[in-house]
Amino acid sequence: MLAAELIDPMLPALKPTDSVGQALDWMQEHHVGQLILTDQDEYRGIVSEELLLDVVDSERLLRDVMRLFEQTYVLEDQHLLEVLGLVTKHQMEVIAVLNEGQGFIGTISVSELLKHFVQELGVQEAGAILILALNERDYSLTEISRLIESNNVKIISSYYSSAAYGMPDRSRLTLKLNRRDIAPVISTLERFGYQIEAAFANTPVESIDQERLDSLLRYLNT
Repeated sequence: MLAAELIDPMLPALKPTDSVGQALDWMQEHHVGQLILTDQDEYRGIVSEELLLDVVDSERLLRDVMRLFEQTYVLEDQHLLEVLGLVTKHQMEVIAVLNEGQGFIGTISVSELLKHFVQELGVQEAGAILILALNERDYSLTEISRLIESNNVKIISSYYSSAAYGMPDRSRLTLKLNRRDIAPVISTLERFGYQIEAAFANTPVESIDQERLDSLLRYLNT
């Protein structure tokens, strides 16, 4: 999914001639703490509720107040993951989308972005979640997929988290599967030397390592 598809048409853009009071009213109406400021379709930055509340005169114009992230935006053809990485890095609530000519075309709400991200991962689909602890040199999604699919189970989505520097055995692979019954998958993966760090499943897991898996499930639920 691209940035242009993530634009929230309900979020307004502010103008330099709008007042601080108007901006705060719109933020309250749309339940956001930030809004985009534009000047004739040119992106000028983000106005923050936190900063506006410190302005004594509510009639003061936005062109005279501090703006944030004036050089931070995304282009319409950037992928959802790129957008998510940028807003997470800067702790933004909204982000501007520009076209190839640097013209402002809309606003992405981070709360809605996260909903799309969850849908893309298939988190809401029925099925189990497995977390494997890996050494980086042992990571092969092709091999792991082959083992999982040998049990007639499919991987809906996957997320690989690299190890911290100097800790090659701390990488993690999170897998969303299309089945709740994960006991055969766990058995297969463990037989081939993979370490199951955690598991979510609605169907009880019965295996030689039941006690250890129960502990992991309790850990995940804390």
